Amino acid sequence: MASAVTMAAYTIPQSKALRTSPALFAKSSVAGMPMVRRWSGRLSVRCDFIGSSTNLIMVASTSLMLFAGRFGLAPSANRKATAGLKLELRDSGLQTGDPAGFTLADTLACGTVGHIIGVGVVLGLKNIGAL
Repeated sequence: MASAVTMAAYTIPQSKALRTSPALFAKSSVAGMPMVRRWSGRLSVRCDFIGSSTNLIMVASTSLMLFAGRFGLAPSANRKATAGLKLELRDSGLQTGDPAGFTLADTLACGTVGHIIGVGVVLGLKNIGAL
């Protein structure tokens, strides 16, 4: 007695979000390997000149923050802020050749904060349409 085994075909719904578009690939004559379609050139990137308003904002905000850190207007490794936001000297143990005690960590920290301020200014001005 041979019993017929029947299996129902179940299909799992497939997401189309992660599939590659068939238009991106064309059949190649080399053993069925897909060949990538050439770039059409529709994507464009605008590179402004070095004196553009965005560049000037970034240079100004980073320079001002580095100036504030170097001349004691912002907290640094050798000057900590107290509860009343006053800066007091402390010995951090970091070696520096700078007379004011500005270290590499201070340079990186102040440059980072200057860039964050600059990006905020640029995005804010672009949002209101002034840039």
